[in-house]
Formats: sequence, C-alpha cells, structure tokens
Amino acid sequence: MIIDGKKFAQKLRNKIKKEIQSIKNKTQLTPGLTVILVGNHTPSEIYVRNKELSAKEVGISSKVLRFKSSISETKLISVIHKLNRDKKVHGILVQLPLPNHISGHKIIEEIDPKKDVDGFHAINVGNLSSGKDALVPCTPLGCYLMIKSVRKNLAGLNALIIGRSNLNGKPMAQLLLKEDCTVTIGHSKTKNLKELCKKADIVVAAVGRANLVKGDWVKKGAIVIDVGINRVEKKNGYKIVGDVEFKSVVKKAKAITPVPGGVGPVTIACLLSNTLKAFKNIN
Repeated sequence: MIIDGKKFAQKLRNKIKKEIQSIKNKTQLTPGLTVILVGNHTPSEIYVRNKELSAKEVGISSKVLRFKSSISETKLISVIHKLNRDKKVHGILVQLPLPNHISGHKIIEEIDPKKDVDGFHAINVGNLSSGKDALVPCTPLGCYLMIKSVRKNLAGLNALIIGRSNLNGKPMAQLLLKEDCTVTIGHSKTKNLKELCKKADIVVAAVGRANLVKGDWVKKGAIVIDVGINRVEKKNGYKIVGDVEFKSVVKKAKAITPVPGGVGPVTIACLLSNTLKAFKNIN
C-alpha cells in the first residue's frame, strides 16, 4: 500500500472545510491565520504560497506579513505581540529559517502558545510530553495520522524514529508513546541502526540522508513513513528522493509514503487543522 499524501491531505481539507462552514453558519466567525515571512528564501516562498492556497480552499482567513531580512529582532517581536492581541488572528506561524541575527527560538517563545499553530512553543512541547492536550507540530502530526490510517491499534508495536530533531523526531516519539508503542530514536551516533530497523513495526525516517533505509533493513509488513527530502544530482539536473530507498522498501512494507507526494501535502493540511483547533480553543 502506497499512502498517497495528496489524496490523504485532500480528504483532511474537505473535513476541515465542512467544519469551518458549519462554524461560519452558526457564529459568523472565521478562523484566522497569519504567516510571517522574513527575507527572500525561495523554498519558504513556495511553502508559504501553498499554505495560502490551502487556507483559502478550506475557508480560513489567511494573511502573509512579509519583511525584509534586515528587520530587527525587537521589531519582529513587537509584530508578534500585536498579533497575540488581535482577536481575529487565531494562528501565528513564523516561517523558518530566519536570518542569522534573529533567534528562531526566542521568536517562537514570544508567540501566544494558544496561537502557536506550528506547535514549537515550550508550553506546547511540554503539554505534548506530559500527555496533555497540545498543538502538535504539523509534520509529526501528519505522520501520526497516516500511520493510524493504516493501523488503528498501535499498542505494543515497536517503532523506530530515525532523527531526533525538535521539529519531528522528538514530538513523533511522544505521539507514538501515547499510543503505547515501544519507541526507539535512532540518530547519527546510533550503533547497529540496520539491526534496530529490522525489528521495527513502524519506521519514521527523518534524518536527511538520501536512500539511507534499504529494503534489507525493513521488516516484512512494516509501516514506513519517509519524511526526508533530498536532492540527488542526475545527468540532466537533479531528482528529489527521501531517506528511504523506495524501490527496494516498497516490496517489504505493508504501507509506505512516497517522496515527493507523501508527507509534504499532509503537513500543510495539519497546519489548517491546528488553526481550526486553535480557533476552537480560543473561542
């Protein structure tokens, strides 16, 4: 089973759109999302454009605030404080990376945790770790939903997460622990990664190494989620591949996400879901 991220995301967007329409009909209110984009970073520009289009599709009131890369940290914080006070804004997202003179960590901590739709604020991180309700980072949330679509009951399964980032690896571990999985996090210093992988019923690869996970690494019937996006040079330019060697792993896995067209579209749909959740929590 190849998990089609585009179809999965469309299904999720349809559900969100229906709920937002119902809210509008009853209350005349609309969830509001503001994205802050600093500088001219092409991948960020593309990503933000996709977010705008998706937000518009489901009925979220979306705004992008663009600033030159020379904006000061103090000025950016004052913009965030203004958005924190704005009752029409329910979700605030600061597109990363930021210029070197601005601390991404500091900026995220200035966002009202209730409006932190990226799920990166320390309060949301702490709530997730404690098993409390939280706004969960969009990529691991998307991975979690796709895993659950393949198998509802995950209790007792062995899960290997390759990558220990705050953006994906750590929150992914918390989500799977909550489902009573036995979770292992592998990383650059892990010994016998292949052997750990062979024992895993669920593999989430998010380490940024092209085709790292091979077919002989994977247990037959495993669920494999590939978060990696890597550019591999070819004679005629380049192609995008994941952290999983798709051709060999697809023969072994029960379910697998392709790259591209897997996790990416679902991540954006989860941002919309988080915006709706933030709206409901605030109102």
